[in-house]
Amino acid sequence: MKAIAYHHAGSINRDDALLDLELPMPEPGPHDLRVKVAAVSVNPVDTKIRNSRQPQAGQAEILGWDAVGVVDALGKSVTGFAIGDRVWYAGAINRPGSNAQFQLVDARIASHAPQELDDAQAAALPLTSITAWEILFSRFGIGEGGGAGQTLLITGAAGGVGSILIQLARTLTRLTVVATTSRPESSDWVKSLGAHHVINHHEPFVPQLQAAGIANVQLAASLTHTAQHFDQLIDSLAPQGKLALIDDFATLDIMKMKAKSLSLHWELMFTRSLFQTSDMAEQGRLLARVAELADASKLRSTVNANFGTINAANLRRAHALLESGQSRGKIVLSGF
Repeated sequence: MKAIAYHHAGSINRDDALLDLELPMPEPGPHDLRVKVAAVSVNPVDTKIRNSRQPQAGQAEILGWDAVGVVDALGKSVTGFAIGDRVWYAGAINRPGSNAQFQLVDARIASHAPQELDDAQAAALPLTSITAWEILFSRFGIGEGGGAGQTLLITGAAGGVGSILIQLARTLTRLTVVATTSRPESSDWVKSLGAHHVINHHEPFVPQLQAAGIANVQLAASLTHTAQHFDQLIDSLAPQGKLALIDDFATLDIMKMKAKSLSLHWELMFTRSLFQTSDMAEQGRLLARVAELADASKLRSTVNANFGTINAANLRRAHALLESGQSRGKIVLSGF
């Protein structure tokens, strides 16, 4: 099968950063779907793994944790799916990714894809939808229809996770949503997704919140550059507020959170699959719910760029754009 992979971790500027390869067809385990991949999207995790994870000698590392495709083989323990079903998923970080013609995915973390979105539109959503859903409903504990009188601040809101978190909060809760951006086109993007207010994350948060009539926020989702924004986030949060993080940084002084009794919530959507948790199938169920919302036109795809065919050259361009920090929404690729 065709696959895009690498043999040596490192910069996207390397000639061998990503390569077009021919690799053996994978065979499904008991819980697996084997999926013929139709479209994928690119996430920051792809660039982080490419930079840091060295494959074993002689092995190729396949990236990609967002896919839509058609089931072409089933493991013996799989239920609820049939050959020919169109499915979507984010997959598992400790297994080969979706930048290949065929991929194995545990059926418990997949669902049937939304019928009203085409492959490219659907491929933009799984990883970010799981991340945003788990932040909102699992980490913050907001119930559907809840959140009245509370404000959610989202830093880096124009990215993939922020773009779906805004929509979920507006569609399924009564939270007031404040998004941070730094460029006019990003501000227009988050407004189009439903943000009530937009502030500039290169300027102090509190005065901008106060100018919008918001004394402080009860919830904050820091999606990028947490170390840079940390003090501003603490200043913005109300006593006993909640802060959720997804990005990587060298260190934080969490003692700054003590005076306000703030709680810190890590979110990694790969945790359930990494540890084979007893509630692993919740990810499949929540993806099914997101598909229903998309089919009912209550959520829209966050695609902002389609880079064409799934190949090494186009994926290198996608990685470079993500690493520039200038992308908004999601980058997708379709077909081999």
